[in-house]
Amino acid sequence: MRVIITGGAGFLGRLLADRVLAAGRLAGPSGHAELVDEVVLVDIAHPTGTAVTDDPRVVRVTGDIADGAMMASLADRDDLSVFHLAAMVSAACEQDFDGAVHANLDGTRAVFDAARARKSCPRVVFASSIAAFGGPAVADTVTDETKLTPETTYGTLKAIGELLINDYTRRGFFDGRTCRLPTVIIRPGRPNAAASSWVSSVFREPIGGQSAVVPIDLDVPVPVSSYSTVVENLLRVHEVDGELIGADRALNLPAISVTGRQMIEAVVSVHDREIGPIAHRIDPTISKVFAGWAKQSRFDRAIELGLVVDVSLDSIIQTYIRDYAPR
Repeated sequence: MRVIITGGAGFLGRLLADRVLAAGRLAGPSGHAELVDEVVLVDIAHPTGTAVTDDPRVVRVTGDIADGAMMASLADRDDLSVFHLAAMVSAACEQDFDGAVHANLDGTRAVFDAARARKSCPRVVFASSIAAFGGPAVADTVTDETKLTPETTYGTLKAIGELLINDYTRRGFFDGRTCRLPTVIIRPGRPNAAASSWVSSVFREPIGGQSAVVPIDLDVPVPVSSYSTVVENLLRVHEVDGELIGADRALNLPAISVTGRQMIEAVVSVHDREIGPIAHRIDPTISKVFAGWAKQSRFDRAIELGLVVDVSLDSIIQTYIRDYAPR
């Protein structure tokens, strides 16, 4: 079978590709495990040094996912699965509304319609976000039943994608599943344009001997999950029997909630070398975004379906140090 990963040159896309290649088989449209003979990584660019492996099963495609003809050409076989991770991130969406709609709505529709064109009802896993919750109506703790009232363009477009997943699945176009991601940590490399990018920076920069800033109140909880746990759960959501998910195809992925104060304490206690300084300096724009986001997340359905949760913040830091920290 062919597995398409949009956003395949990104951090999570590359990790997911490695995991799929290692698994070797995934549940196909038939519901049975099928041999993965091709993993297609689609992205707007494939920067030097972002290759997954030299595995001959990997195909890299550079292009705009909103190009319906391109997506249709990639989804040209019935033994297909799709992981739709590509998106313009939160802060960038606030700065460029038209670009956000193009990437996160037009692109999503092109990906979904390419899968819909197959008559085999392939599985489609959509990466949404807990940013789909928000605003005055959001509770401090959100569940899968909490009303979606986003107050960012990014969250709004993710919420639209969730509704499309439900409707395309209801109509039998494909077998869709939505994963609402928490903030994913600890991302290596440089900060990106996401409003939550600072969370990885609070660990990554000090461990690398550089300075970092917590831009929100130190006691505001932030739901987080490690990259390894998120990738594992994306794969598990793909594999679960769709009948067990039910009509509402969206799941909160497991997360642990930690404050900026706890982040600082953890990185100081876990890292056994001198770290760079961590300052606390409120950024009004980022603070406003986080004020409208959920502080805690419930994920009972995810656990019932066999998804996993990180053991602790300390274990997340230790995994990052093992995988990416300079030695």
